Amino acid sequence: MKSEKTWNQHVVKKENKFLVFKTVIQSSPISRAEIATKTGLNKGTVSSLVNELIEEKFIYESGPGESSGGRRPVMLLFNETAGYSIGINIGVNYLLGVLTDLNGNIHLEKQININSQSFEVWQEKLFSMIHNIIQSTPKSPYGIIGIGVGVPGTVNMDGKVLLAPNLSWKNIELQSILEEEFKIPTIIENEANAGAYGEKKYGVGKDSNHLIYVSVGIGIGVGMILNGQLYKGNNGFSGELGHMSINVKGDLCRCGNEGCWELYASEQALIQQAKKLNLLSADQTDLSFEYLLDLAENGNEKAIYLFNRIGEYLGVGLNNIINIFNPQEIVIGNRMASTKKWIQTSLESQLADRIQFFQEDDLQIKFSNLSSYSAALGVSAFSTENFLQFSIH
Repeated sequence: MKSEKTWNQHVVKKENKFLVFKTVIQSSPISRAEIATKTGLNKGTVSSLVNELIEEKFIYESGPGESSGGRRPVMLLFNETAGYSIGINIGVNYLLGVLTDLNGNIHLEKQININSQSFEVWQEKLFSMIHNIIQSTPKSPYGIIGIGVGVPGTVNMDGKVLLAPNLSWKNIELQSILEEEFKIPTIIENEANAGAYGEKKYGVGKDSNHLIYVSVGIGIGVGMILNGQLYKGNNGFSGELGHMSINVKGDLCRCGNEGCWELYASEQALIQQAKKLNLLSADQTDLSFEYLLDLAENGNEKAIYLFNRIGEYLGVGLNNIINIFNPQEIVIGNRMASTKKWIQTSLESQLADRIQFFQEDDLQIKFSNLSSYSAALGVSAFSTENFLQFSIH
């Protein structure tokens, strides 16, 4: 009985300590007295828990705050540089890495283009990037506290990439491979799920409890925040809406299905259509998203038409999503978000023709300001939250 009572006291203390810590994060700078008021804990408990958090370097004291009549209180702040997290976004043709502090601020970033589907090539580049980031990380009490990786494919609960069709990856034990190399806790997540979380935490989705994030890159992935929580489905495989059929007798997709949405509304669709219009100039060796973006910026009517067409097909798929989920907000993310001025009108026109009137109430369509950073920030946040949850005790 005594051991059970001791265990219960330990659990209560841990919960109270985490509550105090969260209050400092949310309201920093804040005094001990204000923490007691906000949490409902007595001042003695707050003072004891604060002292532990200071000793563990998670919070620190600053100069006195404003007085309400008596002695000026010492203010407490979150030590956001107590440790750092690495967030990686694996695009189909690029690798983006960021180093963030415990508050999600980016301190370092690296990006490289990769034109290969070989996992061995990607592994070598991934290892090199992470080693490089680790070597460049400022000194801190806890160092690198975690690595998060967003992958454009289906990931199981054990961090295994079951299928990433646009990379031709199948059954890759990515979490095990990275943890063996770096000896650092690692989280592998679907890129769109990570992007949805990144938008909810740091982007245009902060105020939405029913958020659909549509990552439009070489393929299309969808992440869902439902009732304020990331929805992953029964086995973590939700959000593969880039592979819903919008054309029954359409082209064959790399996933094995026909007429998938991403064959009509993604970067690969844009490039395929550009080839048909012969948009390659004499001094250009290969069509790319960046090249077509540059053409559109310079007023090329064919390129602008292609982006308009992408917008139309995005509208078709979004109508299906709206009918299924009745979201509060849809965020268009990844690199296609930067083409808003060409795709927004045609996207909204398609929705206007298809959407049912009652679905329009309170629905917002937004474009991400984070671009391809949404996923990197999202997985970095997962790692940070895991670390803090288990470290505050």
